[in-house]
Amino acid sequence: MERVRDVSELPKAHLHLHFTGSMRPATVLELADKYGVHLPEALTEALTSGEPPKLRATDERGWFRFQRLYDAARSCLRRPEDIQRLVREAAEEDIKDGSGWLEIQVDPTSYAPRLGGLIPALEIILDAVDTTSRETGLGMRVLVAANRMKHPLDARTLARLAVRYADRGVVGFGLSNDERRGLARDFDRAFHIAREGGLLSAPHGGELTGPASVRDCLDDLHASRIGHGVRAAEDPRLLKRLADRGVTCEVCPASNVALGVYEKPEDVPLRTFFDVGVPMALGADDPLLFGSRLAAQYEIARHAHGFSDAELAELARQSVRGSAAPEDVRARLLAGVDDWLTRPAG
Repeated sequence: MERVRDVSELPKAHLHLHFTGSMRPATVLELADKYGVHLPEALTEALTSGEPPKLRATDERGWFRFQRLYDAARSCLRRPEDIQRLVREAAEEDIKDGSGWLEIQVDPTSYAPRLGGLIPALEIILDAVDTTSRETGLGMRVLVAANRMKHPLDARTLARLAVRYADRGVVGFGLSNDERRGLARDFDRAFHIAREGGLLSAPHGGELTGPASVRDCLDDLHASRIGHGVRAAEDPRLLKRLADRGVTCEVCPASNVALGVYEKPEDVPLRTFFDVGVPMALGADDPLLFGSRLAAQYEIARHAHGFSDAELAELARQSVRGSAAPEDVRARLLAGVDDWLTRPAG
């Protein structure tokens, strides 16, 4: 058997991690007990067994079930100290997996009711990120995401807020939830506000619907990154466009399989993207529900798609290049990737 290097020691950037979905299962269970939150049986079973719940989000009923489990976990976050704990533990998990830069994605409106309002919620999150980054040494920033299921005016409010806090750690603006609801162009004004304020545009697209969703993100939202984007593999011309423009796709293999986008890890088009030159940043998406974190995504590339250590190193470089990390952080991480490749395989 070929000797290979440890992917958890490969320096990389993590660009697709949702806030609540980053939690440790034990933390959710502990907070649920502390606050008397009744968790759905499917979620409790998944958290105690370590096996992801059976989710088929390719139909709206399946997506609703996924959101129900996610919302139940989020309801366990009640106080600033819970937010601080979540961020600290997310950082610790990322560091174990070799991450040197993390952009965590959050819709602060989801936490506002329990944290004193929208602005206090975002400030609590940003303070937790700043403190954790200083204490752990992990570079961390925030990507504020609007919800497709809500009115576009809400997205504009969030975009203005995100820009206001660009000097406090917000680096990008996203759009999440069921892409079958809410056309990308309905949110073009919000993304214009974000881009004018210096934030990168990183909407979700090309996960639950096909290539047209990715094109809409490019044409209507001027995306510099695409959350997921995997369905672009169905359109060679769109793949070339992504490659030519250097648009990074935040690909989450374990998530794609868990949600039924693809039947098995081998079906996720990692090799297709890599071979045509579409930059990728592998991400864990929601490890709380999908059962695997960042390094495991690189293991999928290795074992399901035959990526060599040199190719895995290039994936790590692509994640760093696609990030909002400062130049000195990029240089350090890229040098670390080169160093990883010089080590003997073991």
